[in-house]
Formats: sequence, C-alpha cells, structure tokens
Amino acid sequence: MGAFIHPQAIVQPGAELGDNIEIGPFCTIGPKVRLGDGVRLVSHVSIAGSTTIGPRTVVSPFVALGHPPQDTKFKGEDTRLIIGADNLLREHVTMHLGTVQGRGETRIGDRGFFMAGAHVGHDCIVGDNVVFANNATLGGLVVIGDFVTLGGLSAVHQLGRVGRYAFVGGGAPLVGDVIPFGMADNHGRLHGLNLIGLKRRGFKRDTINTLRAVYRELFLGQGHFEDRLAMVGERHGGVPEVAEILDFIQAGEKRPLCLPVMEG
Repeated sequence: MGAFIHPQAIVQPGAELGDNIEIGPFCTIGPKVRLGDGVRLVSHVSIAGSTTIGPRTVVSPFVALGHPPQDTKFKGEDTRLIIGADNLLREHVTMHLGTVQGRGETRIGDRGFFMAGAHVGHDCIVGDNVVFANNATLGGLVVIGDFVTLGGLSAVHQLGRVGRYAFVGGGAPLVGDVIPFGMADNHGRLHGLNLIGLKRRGFKRDTINTLRAVYRELFLGQGHFEDRLAMVGERHGGVPEVAEILDFIQAGEKRPLCLPVMEG
C-alpha cells in the first residue's frame, strides 16, 4: 500500500515513507526523515533533520520534530531524533535532535502519550508507555523510565532522571532524580510511592508492602543515608524492585537525589 499525501503538503526528495502513510495538508517533511508504516500526520506538522518515526504513531497539528536543539553549542551536525511505535503526539509538541557533545540522538520509546505543548530536549532518553501532560518539559540529557507520568507544567532539570513507574505532580520544578516507583509532589519533593500507579499496573500486594517498608527505611529512618542504603540492600536486595531502586540511587552522579521534606 502506498501513502496518501495531501497536495498541499511538502515532502522533500530523499524522505523514506512506509506503507499506509497519511500526510495531511501543510505538513513539511525533510529529506532525511523516515516514517514507519501507518504513521499519520494530521496537518501542519514540521519534521526536519535525521528523524525516524515508528509505525502507527499519530502526530497532531503544529508539532515540530527533529529541529535543531536549543543548545548554543550546536553547529548543524548530523544528529538524530528517533521516535518509537504507537505514540500519540498532541498539538504543539516539540522534540529536538541530539548533540555531538551529548548522546548524538534523542530517543523516544513506544506507546507514549504526549499532550499539548510537551517538550523533549536534546539527547533525552524517554522510555515506553509514558504520559506527559500538557506542557511537561524535559531539559537536555534527561532520562525518563518506562511508565512514568509527568504532570502538566512540570519541568525536569537537564541531566535529571526519573525512574520507572514514577509520578511527578503538576507544576513540579524537578531538580533532583526521582527513584523508581516514587512520587514527586507539586513542589518537586519526594512524597512517598506512586501507590495508585503500582496498583493500577498490577503490582502484587506483597511487593508494594515491601516497597513501602524500604521507603520508610531509606528516607524516614535514623542514621546516615549510606548506612540505611546498605541495610536495605542486606534485608531486601533480593527483591527485583528494591534492587532497581538501589541501583538507581548508586548510579546517580549528575543530579542530587529527590528527597522528602523532613518534619520537625
């Protein structure tokens, strides 16, 4: 099957189009763009650079993909934007190319839902099954795990990390790394676990109870944090989800860890 290209769309020679493509009016497609099977560009979509979009992804009006990163060091190098399959990009979403000083590419996983105005900066890595609410924003080189939800108007500091299944509240200025399964409140502070999300995703009650105990021991216990970290590893390190939290914390080097506000 071929592609439907509206007569008022511009597709430059060199662009690679899969089967069953739909390109609506006033879209502009650059010569290094590759569109997978079943991609649908509704209208007024601008895709530039070395950008690949996976199968069945739907792109709404006024989305801009693969344009130069908002980085003054960028000098037009041939970097990439790679977007996976079955994503939904709503109006005014922006996703930029990578940089040679960074990873050389910006990468988006599969089955993401990016609501109006969401932004993914240069060299970010975004996992599968994420939800970015309206105007959620990533600075450069951010890493977002699978099944993460970012609330509307939240902003993740460059080089930040958000672990799998975490939830970030609306409007949060997130300057620290959020542990897997964690929840950051609207002020960008750690505020427990994403319990509702874990239950919805089918995590077992025993696992959730273990994670709750680990959270208390790590963030609400007595003594030095390093000692509590070692203690949790000894007690619960055999639980895969706990090991994931410990590995995430130990891998941090660019941003501080997002912590709860201690009362008293």
